Amino acid sequence: MTGLPVVVVGAGPAGLSAAAHLLERGLQPLVLEAGERAGAAVEQWHHVRLFSRWAELIDPAAGRLLDSVGWQRPDDDVYPTGAEWAEGYLRPLAAALGDHVRLGARVAGVARRGRDRVVTDGRENEPFTVHVETAAGEERITAASVIDASGTWGSPNPLGGDGLPAAGERAVADQVSYRVPDLSVPEVRSRYAGKRVVVAGSGHSALTALVALAGLAEETGTRIVWLLRRGATGNVFGGGAADQLPERGALGLRAKEAADAGHVQTVTGFRTASVSRADNGTLVLESFEGHSLDEVDEVVVLTGFRPDLSWLSEIRLELDSVLQAPTKLAPLIDPNVHSCGTVYPHGEAELRHPEPGFYLVGMKSYGRAPTFLSLTGYEQVRSVVAAIAGDREAAERVELVLPETGVCGGAGVFDEPAPAEAESSCCGAPSGPVEVSIGIGASAR
Repeated sequence: MTGLPVVVVGAGPAGLSAAAHLLERGLQPLVLEAGERAGAAVEQWHHVRLFSRWAELIDPAAGRLLDSVGWQRPDDDVYPTGAEWAEGYLRPLAAALGDHVRLGARVAGVARRGRDRVVTDGRENEPFTVHVETAAGEERITAASVIDASGTWGSPNPLGGDGLPAAGERAVADQVSYRVPDLSVPEVRSRYAGKRVVVAGSGHSALTALVALAGLAEETGTRIVWLLRRGATGNVFGGGAADQLPERGALGLRAKEAADAGHVQTVTGFRTASVSRADNGTLVLESFEGHSLDEVDEVVVLTGFRPDLSWLSEIRLELDSVLQAPTKLAPLIDPNVHSCGTVYPHGEAELRHPEPGFYLVGMKSYGRAPTFLSLTGYEQVRSVVAAIAGDREAAERVELVLPETGVCGGAGVFDEPAPAEAESSCCGAPSGPVEVSIGIGASAR
């Protein structure tokens, strides 16, 4: 494997940070990005303001690399938009990495050289072959290790309450969006102004959309229907003042104010089975329980994301059957167990797969689980790169304390928790030191 690069898939926050850590350890990173610019996915939600400060959005190794080329560090206490994060950090970082980043290079598959998924004999001694598609054609890159930081942005969850597109959902695609609308764009604003708009989802993206559309409602009379699959609103507005990320808590409070002001009609327990277009051009949503919601002009579906695993069919992954996240990480982030969004820091040991040298990091490592923070991704790549470099001590060391959400107890996915679940909070501070056992298993090449 000597002399072979470590291929990083995706030039987003986690991917570029992984490259900076690899470079700092004297390894050769090669970042492959399908888009034409670094941070291409972040650019698509350029209008959304993050609820993390600049101080929480800059990876330490990346910051050191940028400082070495004269980068002007932003004010730690400012909350940037997606556009500002991309322009002020991700693109300068990609420029600092130079030829270690290749744009317009889409990864179509990864495998062990000369071995399909079934073959075990000699597998660990073979490097990876990364299949790449570019404008010039197909290419094969041989790699010592592969870090998949491609994220989940390209795979939004559908409107259908069973995880599949609702019947008719594709046929009315011109009236359905899967992104937070940018109301500063005149065409987008006119699309929702004065209309009856359904927002489906209960996460932070949905809250962001509710707040934006509530402002439009005051000006144009837009009517907002908030569609929740769960049986009650519960703690959907977050932890408020108890959230250790103040802007995250404030977002929930603003959404609650919009609901309390009468701008938002909330419909709970609605799991969409079908959507159809009426004769007058409006949409009709039907639930699995037989309820209907009609006279809908537009639907904004913000029900989360899922990982695209199709191009990893020849890699031996060990994924949780529920979340599609690494099996050791899944219990820490499963929303069926808790709705807190609070996760103990984790690293290479929780991200390891039966395929030595292959890792999922960043948003993709969470599978279908919500509430991922960039701080989490930065700690993941620090630990993973340390393992690849053979520094087991650094790989096993925890170097991060994540902020509490201020929301605890109960399952956050389907219905409200049973009283016993609510009383035994999953997210409260531990009563004493937490002992983390990290085994040393397969080596990372």
